[in-house]
Amino acid sequence: MVDRRYAAGRVSSEANSQLQRVKRAIYKRSELNKNNMHNFRKLKVYTLAKDLVKNVYLMIDTFPTTEKYGLADQLRRAVISVPSNIAEGLGRSTHKDKGHFMQIAYGSLMEVLAQVDIACDLGYISMEQFLKLEELIVEESKLLYGMINSFKDK
Repeated sequence: MVDRRYAAGRVSSEANSQLQRVKRAIYKRSELNKNNMHNFRKLKVYTLAKDLVKNVYLMIDTFPTTEKYGLADQLRRAVISVPSNIAEGLGRSTHKDKGHFMQIAYGSLMEVLAQVDIACDLGYISMEQFLKLEELIVEESKLLYGMINSFKDK
């Protein structure tokens, strides 16, 4: 017959050992997350979006003052939304959430394209400026589309 004190002590020891392994795994995961927390800043999709923000803000400075609360304001909101949603999406834990925020960023990017096109039509920017921004937007849209596809069905 097995001594109950021995059996209880053994189970407790095994449970304690398993608990220690789980704690180590959780610690390692939290350390990895801590180290990866800001990795989105190194991604080309994010750095290109920031470059687009800088270019659009510089372009807006040349707009007439009458556009301060119109097209300029709307353009500022749309362009800053692109890197913001990329960062927020990559900070999420599920692939579904990540993909959702990439889609929002893509929608904001298309809004920027439409507004830059309108700014060109209104004569606020030259065709050369438009083409330069359009090139950046097209490159960013390809990167975002790739990100969206990478998070689908996972």
